Amino acid sequence: MAAAEDALAGLPRLGLGLGLRSVHFEAILSGEPRDLWFEAISENFMDSGGRPRAVIRAVAERYPLALHGVSLSIGSTDPLDMGYLASLKRLADEVRPAWVSDHLCWTGVQGRNSHDLLPMPLTEESLAHVAARVRQVQDFLERPLILENPSSYVRFAQSTMEEPAFLRALAGETGCGLLLDVNNVYVSCFNAGADPIAYLDAFPCERVVQMHLAGHQDLGTHLIDTHDRPVRPEVWDLFRLAWARTGGAATLLEWDDHIPVFGDCITELRKAERHMAGEAPPLAAEPREAGNAGVSNPIGFLVPRAMDGVLEDAA
Repeated sequence: MAAAEDALAGLPRLGLGLGLRSVHFEAILSGEPRDLWFEAISENFMDSGGRPRAVIRAVAERYPLALHGVSLSIGSTDPLDMGYLASLKRLADEVRPAWVSDHLCWTGVQGRNSHDLLPMPLTEESLAHVAARVRQVQDFLERPLILENPSSYVRFAQSTMEEPAFLRALAGETGCGLLLDVNNVYVSCFNAGADPIAYLDAFPCERVVQMHLAGHQDLGTHLIDTHDRPVRPEVWDLFRLAWARTGGAATLLEWDDHIPVFGDCITELRKAERHMAGEAPPLAAEPREAGNAGVSNPIGFLVPRAMDGVLEDAA
């Protein structure tokens, strides 16, 4: 654990970055961006040859790069997939990313991949289980693992810990770093009827290596983490607080569907600069549909009454 913590302390502050997506390959390789860094979805490149592998090598030569996975399944009861880890390690050794990240979740069981980031029961037992697996992954990759808080739509009735406390304990036991997804905080708290500011107050911001920003879909009674539209004003408000509390962690914009042209993504990303500088006044939340009965928290976020009694029923 001490070696992982030492490695974590040496990780860079990269500023603003953008997800590496194939529709933007030409713009990126043309040298158009100057002061960005990029995050690649690990699975898109791990077992690819030809153009994808050539592109990620070229990007890694010109810009800081991070690898972000969606299939590690750190919370599953299946044994860790050593073939997957071997492919990930080969890619990491080749492109030398600033760090490797994934999610606090499970993605499958009994060898079947759901292709979704599924929530975990947050208990002392699951903490011990995940901590052992994180240590195994870090030993194999020979680098610290960075874990993200996922967006969630249900919570387990048997959970005995809140997510920030779980992640604080996990980081303390393993030396892993954390990826604070600000949009996921807002989405998960809205869906659970919780206060996103209280979540952020409890989060171990001192362990945050990176942050994510993204857009979400508002369905009235609940929010869906879609990564297909601009960042909401409420999330920008939350980001301004998170930026200050993390001491300026590397921040990346995710956009994965209905992806705009490269210049429009950069314009959206650059909105973060005013919030980073503390220059932007609080943004008023856009009006919600009249049918959504909610209650306001102290800074105006809405939490849904319609979901009460539903989220705690997952077993």
